[in-house]
Order: sequence, then structure tokens, then C-alpha cells
Amino acid sequence: MLNKFDFIIVGGGIVGLATAYKLQVKFPKKSIAILEKESEIGKHQTGRNSGVIHSGIYYTPNSYKAKNCKNGREQLVEFAQKHAIKHQTCGKIIVATTTDEVAFLENIYEKGIANKTPDIRFLTSDEIKEKEPFIEGLKAIWVPTSGIIDYVAVSEKFAALISETNKHSKLVTSCEVLQIENKLLKTSKGTFTADKIIFCTGLHSDRIANKDAIKIDMQIVGFRGDYYRLTKKAKHKIKNLVYPVPDPNFPFLGVHFTPMIDGSIECGPNAVFSFKREGYSTTSFNLKDTVEALTYKGTWKLFFKHWRKGIDEYKRAFSKKLFVKELQKMMPSITINDVEFARSGVRAQALDYNGGLVDDFKIEEKNGNIHVLNAPSPAATSCLAIADEIVSKTLAFTLNDSVKMQHDDCCYYKKE
Repeated sequence: MLNKFDFIIVGGGIVGLATAYKLQVKFPKKSIAILEKESEIGKHQTGRNSGVIHSGIYYTPNSYKAKNCKNGREQLVEFAQKHAIKHQTCGKIIVATTTDEVAFLENIYEKGIANKTPDIRFLTSDEIKEKEPFIEGLKAIWVPTSGIIDYVAVSEKFAALISETNKHSKLVTSCEVLQIENKLLKTSKGTFTADKIIFCTGLHSDRIANKDAIKIDMQIVGFRGDYYRLTKKAKHKIKNLVYPVPDPNFPFLGVHFTPMIDGSIECGPNAVFSFKREGYSTTSFNLKDTVEALTYKGTWKLFFKHWRKGIDEYKRAFSKKLFVKELQKMMPSITINDVEFARSGVRAQALDYNGGLVDDFKIEEKNGNIHVLNAPSPAATSCLAIADEIVSKTLAFTLNDSVKMQHDDCCYYKKE
């Protein structure tokens, strides 16, 4: 039996569902199918991140990420308010604990001003203590527009609104795409077809692109992040989001303190190479994932560039004591008894052949099929803005069948 729809979105993560939602709003009479290989949504990156609403302060001014994070945050907060989704604009402190970090902190502040991040200001050591009595630093930035949200709840609301708008649209779970033949998708639940197919497959975006015979110049390599949580006796030590100054030579934001919507306080994540793309324990292993990653030249070039940092991160993955030692840079009073293991997530990091981190949103098109190859953090915060961009490009690709390559800010679009 052939299942036919006007649009198909492959991947029920927050970017895929936001895209489906925006398409349904624009075309309420068109039928949309979202194909998700898991039994429920939010099993991977969408449900295994810090749950932070980012402000956009870190990103290069006028870049795609900067503009879409700002736009996306505004849309996300408005959506959450309209649909009574739990969220809180609690604010964030970015803390410098060394003189070297103070210089980097000032660079972040300048980016924030250029990005028009609302109401940011510097905090002195005493002012840090006023907001966070247990945090110690030389200088900090107060970012009042940062917050927290339940991204799985947001995703579930997208899915509900899609089905409410059009009774022919639906989310199909436990549906894995096995083969792509132009407009035909052979899946574990039969064959599907649509006039336009959009792939938002996160950790497997490169593999899905290969199934569609797209030549790509990158590969997904997984990095696991472990989260601890403060015990009930230690929860009072954190009131807001508290971040370190990120290492400018490393793509991750560092181990931070995060109040969660459920009332818990998490600490993390670290960032270690994962031997399994969907591996959420220190011993997770998948032969195919490991061989693919370790036979890719870009992986080894990345390792050689950051070997010292990588070793430190890996040590912390197996040592609670070392993890706590990292937290003590901002909170000297925290002890090993103040934290307990919470959970892990895996970030889909796109690497080029030279070991460079593909840090920008990347989308490619072939024969009318759209592939979101890379949607790095802050993709969850930016999901509605990214969805607008995908919908716009989907329509543009439909109208223009000529071969083209367009570079818009830091966003890379390619049509074969």
C-alpha cells in the first residue's frame, strides 16, 4: 500500500516538528506526515539537552545563528505563553574566574551588544554574590533573557496542532526509512510518497543523505555529554543559569549549572567522543558507528587539534571527582556529595575532512528532496526561525529548478 501525502518530514525531533508545524500553518489544506523511527518523540537530542532558551549572546554578529537565535527565542517564548507550555525566563550569569577569562568575557559582551541582546550588563564580584551567593568569579555578564523550557512538551504541542489543523496529517512513529528512491520512501511501515520530502534526521543526517545519493563534504561524529544533578540538600546553591566563559578554541559551552523545569538543578555537560551515535552510557558501543567515525580523516584531525582537551574531558567522563573539580572553579564549596548522576545526551557534531567543526546551519537539496545536514546549538531555541528558513527554501527550490548555490550569511544551501 502506498501512503501519499503533500509533504513528508523525516525525523520527529524539534526541528522536524517545527518545520511541519510551520508548513501546516502556511498550507492548512495540505497533508503532512512526520516519520519518526522511535516509538515516541524526544528520545534523542530534543529530549537530551540542557533545556535552555538561549539569548544569542555568543554568536558572530549578523551571522545566521545570531539572527535566528534572537528571532527563534522570541517566537518560542510567545508560542510557550500562548499554549501554556512550562517555561521560565530565569536569566543567566556567564562567569569569568581567571584574568584570561575576563578578556574573553569582554569579547562575549561586545558580541552581545552587537547582537542587540536585551539588557545585558557586567557584574562585579560582589554583584555575582548578590545573585548567586555560592558562585565566585572576578567578573560576569548578566543575561536576563535566557531561560529554561521543556523542549519535548514544545515538540508534542507542534504535533498536536498539526493533527488538529488537518485530519489527514499525522505523526507516524516506529517508522524507519530504509530506502530512498527519489520521491518514494521505503520504510519499516510501508512505502510513503510526497511532492516534497524534508529530512531532519539529526544524528543520522549524513547517512540519510547518502541513501539519497547526495555527495556531502562532512560526516556526523557523536559527542556524549553527561549531566549530574544537585542533591536535594544542595539545590539551594543555584538560583539562575550559571555558565563558565567558554574556551574559544573548543565548540562547546563548558560545564554549567542549569535549573530545570521540573525543579531539579543539573550540572553539565562534558563532551567526549561517543563510540555509539545513540549511546548514552560511558560503555556504549556500536561497531558500525565506531568504524565510520575512526576511519574518517576528519575525526583524527580533530583529535590531533584538541588532544589535550579531549583527554581531560574523557577523564571527567569516568571520574565524578574530576567532574566536581571542574564545577569547583565557579563554586568552590561544592563537594562530591552534593551531586548525583542524572543522564546523558549525544550531540550530532558535523566534521569536515580537515577536522573542522561545521558550526553553521547546512541544508542541501536534490530532485526536490531537502536535507537538513547540520542544525547545531542553538537549534532547539531557534527551531521556529529555522523552520521559517526551511519552508522558505522549500518553496524557493520548488519554484526554481535550475542548478544553484546560495550562501546567505552563515547559512549554506546547495542544490545539486
